[in-house]
Amino acid sequence: MAYDSIVCVKQVPDTANITGDAMKDDGTVNRSALPAIFNPDDLHALEAALQVRDRFGGTVTAITMGPLSACEVLRDCLYRGADRVILVNDRRAAASDTLATGYILAQAVRKIGNCDLIWAGRQAIDGDTAQVGPQMAEKLGIPQVTYFEALVDLSGRTIRVRRNVGNGYEVLEARLPILLTVLDSANETRPAAAKRVMRFKHARSAGEITNEVAANMPAASSAEKEAEAARLLEKLRAAGLRIEQWSLDDVAADLRRCGMSGSPTKVHRVQSIVLTKEGYTEIPPSEEGVGRMIHELVVDHTLG
Repeated sequence: MAYDSIVCVKQVPDTANITGDAMKDDGTVNRSALPAIFNPDDLHALEAALQVRDRFGGTVTAITMGPLSACEVLRDCLYRGADRVILVNDRRAAASDTLATGYILAQAVRKIGNCDLIWAGRQAIDGDTAQVGPQMAEKLGIPQVTYFEALVDLSGRTIRVRRNVGNGYEVLEARLPILLTVLDSANETRPAAAKRVMRFKHARSAGEITNEVAANMPAASSAEKEAEAARLLEKLRAAGLRIEQWSLDDVAADLRRCGMSGSPTKVHRVQSIVLTKEGYTEIPPSEEGVGRMIHELVVDHTLG
């Protein structure tokens, strides 16, 4: 039996080397100061979906919500083996918190239609909330298993998976469709295939084509630009290189549940922590040394 999978992926700022330039004065992340990467856990979710497709047959559709630059991670999905990629892009979705994001992605899943498995990374490195996947499952009314580590069995409409619980594991059984969030220990991700890179490196979304036409034809009229963009998009579609681009209207989203209006999360206070102490203190591995360390931390009000 073949299984159709949907994988939720995200383009995130690389938080591995945070500097002062990476933060704005208001304490929020200056995303333009950091390189954008494929969210690490989502790569493992994609690999899990591809392994199911390779073993049982079916399809893998990758979907992301974000700006046009997020097409980079969708192209990466194509390079690694995804069959279809979709960008949800709409200015009205800006400032969506996890609740609004989960709702919008759930609406996109409904538009895609029948699917057996929905995969997502455990969490994104720019937020570390691990909320969007479970919220999607709740909105879709389907079971979920978080911290997926291994597929034990998949037969008919029943799946058995191993779930990491920190100091051990559980083996859970559920009925399809199901949403699973994947750990980085679940698999080794495959590299991009050279043949697929050569084939899909020119894949573009409608927004990307519009921007490219505007840059290449600055003196053309609006009608001429629209005609050229339509011609190029049809050419991409015929070659199987068009990245689908959906708006909130396309996924029939309630605008009251999107963007800032649909985001109950509010930042109460942002506090920047500045480390001023220079050098280091060597603590001898003895009861007396540990005691002195604790005393110093109490005096500095780090503890107590």
